Amino acid sequence: MILIGQYDSPFVRRVGIALTLYGITFEHRPWSAFGDADKIRPYNPLTRVPTLVLDNGEVLIESHLMLDYLDSLVPEDRRMFPPEEPARHKALKVSALATGLGDKAVSLFYETRLHDKVSDPWVERCRAQIENVLAMLEADRAVRPSPYWFGDHIGHADIAVAAVLCFIGEAHPGLVPLAGYPALAAHAARMEALLVFKTVMQPFIAPA
Repeated sequence: MILIGQYDSPFVRRVGIALTLYGITFEHRPWSAFGDADKIRPYNPLTRVPTLVLDNGEVLIESHLMLDYLDSLVPEDRRMFPPEEPARHKALKVSALATGLGDKAVSLFYETRLHDKVSDPWVERCRAQIENVLAMLEADRAVRPSPYWFGDHIGHADIAVAAVLCFIGEAHPGLVPLAGYPALAAHAARMEALLVFKTVMQPFIAPA
């Protein structure tokens, strides 16, 4: 497999971490959706990352689909989305909130850094959405005493939340201090201390 995209993207990083935890061999091509668009376009006409090229040449272009596919390659007891309900839809919800949070953080970055004229209403909307999602995730994590979100084993929800929190901290320093979200801060610190998080990482690089 080939994973395209830089690890400063929380979406690329979550896939890279999952591949590593599953022990699936892959080639990482750290191409930028901005500087390397011409390289990415033959694989993904949207020129978005992550892009995952499978061994048979097929291409997956959305991180959730990639993780769903990777889960299909491992035994059920190793899958990082719970196979049984209600745990499955609860984990999917946390993951969706985390990736939506990431989308809003990316939108906010583009608005404030890449546009000549910043839309204040849009900026405030993004900030409110980010704060509302963080509050919901904080409340959910705070009532779960387990080492990971849904028990004793790491899952895709754990990875998504931590990767997005790292991105927000680097792309928007001081925007939402994690001191106000102690359960999330503890969760992120626990994840980032894992070897796989230290290995599959890259400091944020702002698009030129």
